[in-house]
Amino acid sequence: MKELLRRLLTGAVYVILLLSAVFLSSDAFDFLFMVFGLACLYEYKRLVLLRGYYIFVAYLALWWTFIYLLNDKVLINILMFLTISVNFALLYYLFSKKDKVFNTFQKFVIGLFYIGGGCIFLTMIPYKDNAFAKYLIMGIFILIWVNDSFAYLVGKSIGRTKLFPAVSPKKTWEGTIGGLIFTLGAAFVMALYEPIVNPKQWMILAAVIVITGSLGDLIESKLKRAAGVKDSGAILPGHGGMLDRLDSLVFAAPFAYLTLMIFTYVS
Repeated sequence: MKELLRRLLTGAVYVILLLSAVFLSSDAFDFLFMVFGLACLYEYKRLVLLRGYYIFVAYLALWWTFIYLLNDKVLINILMFLTISVNFALLYYLFSKKDKVFNTFQKFVIGLFYIGGGCIFLTMIPYKDNAFAKYLIMGIFILIWVNDSFAYLVGKSIGRTKLFPAVSPKKTWEGTIGGLIFTLGAAFVMALYEPIVNPKQWMILAAVIVITGSLGDLIESKLKRAAGVKDSGAILPGHGGMLDRLDSLVFAAPFAYLTLMIFTYVS
């Protein structure tokens, strides 16, 4: 009971902080996720035993360049290509049978684009036609939360078939499918409040977020398993580390951004 109360209180503080930043200003939202990215990178460094602080400097330089200094579509597409390429490399790592040991350069590149690129694209998502679409990014947060919550509840209630026992023994196919169904329902409701994306597009976006977010969660689980730890950190009492909280969002962000770009191109 005490542990549940601690989880609820921590979750409430996290949600309030997030909502406050989103509705305060776009600058507050940008700054919050810059800080979240630094926290995730710190935990990632500890997981993979990456020494030095060069990755923080590279992340801040990349962040400042793409968030504040330029709005060049070609360069943004290059960053997206690099970020998604690193994510596919991590998928290969996820489905490989061995706990691959990355060299120092690989650890640096993975951290910079998996976490740094993911946080940058997460911050780029709400900017539509030079306006800050706060309900769009809140809708994406809600989709992630709905998926996580109902995947857990459905899996705990009727889950029998293990999804990926070698990496995450508690996750089940029933929970994953249940989370997807409830998330698609939430996406339909989101369309009533954020018309920038129509109902069909919201449903597609929800499916992309659920699939890629679930894979991101499994990738972080394998990184933790390889490191021999249960949580990436302890900054969030009852929830573990910041990377534990944002692993789905960070991995899904470039795919969600690409999906929204495709919507804009075909509409």
